[in-house]
Amino acid sequence: MISAQGYADAVRPVLDRLLDSEADGITRAADLIADSLRAGGVLQAFGAGHSEGFAAELVARAGGLVPTNRLSVRDLVVHGDAPRDVLADPKLERDPCIAHQIYDLAAPQPRDVFVVASQSGINGSVVELAALVTERGHPLIAVTSVEHTARVAPRHPSGHRLADLADVVLDNGAPYGDALLPLEGGGAVCAVSSVTTALLAQLLTAEVVRRFHQAGEVPPIYLSANVPGGDEHNLALESRYAGRLRRTA
Repeated sequence: MISAQGYADAVRPVLDRLLDSEADGITRAADLIADSLRAGGVLQAFGAGHSEGFAAELVARAGGLVPTNRLSVRDLVVHGDAPRDVLADPKLERDPCIAHQIYDLAAPQPRDVFVVASQSGINGSVVELAALVTERGHPLIAVTSVEHTARVAPRHPSGHRLADLADVVLDNGAPYGDALLPLEGGGAVCAVSSVTTALLAQLLTAEVVRRFHQAGEVPPIYLSANVPGGDEHNLALESRYAGRLRRTA
């Protein structure tokens, strides 16, 4: 039966499996992020489509890491010179060419680390950005559905998937097609990747902060902008990365 309770019952075992299966990957990914940030780097997070929610979970939020940037296909217009109507194409994320513009607009430094999320891990912009990131020597963490990506053909000319190019692959635990609850006539409803990737983002944040503490250092963490002193605290930390963090409405 399709219901809120049915979805809750289906989600719980997915989260439990993720916590068990991805513990090693989270450890290795947190090492890469902490090493980059402690060396003055910035975490560059990219996700297209609904995977953009994962990047948003990592970047510029209360209780999160300050040296972070959210990369998006909208950067082509917001930070670049592409016409606004380019965003009207619902398949824009399939174009490998836009990855170079997204990377250049971010202007990353060599010590920056990248986290790229995609449920399918097959679209052109995602795979091309992953290839570009690794070619430039940045550590790359991929967040994808291992089940889904294995069952679909890559759309990138190289034949690669996102998972093929990453230093660490985190499985978001979502099934093929993402949705959990099967319908009698075929198909399914209620996606799960948004839930699991949000969990992965917070697990990574916690482990990165732990590594700062283990090194005897104070982690650069945002306060909520909606508590007294939050703006002042956050601006002071952001000033350490002047010209490297992009914060837009």
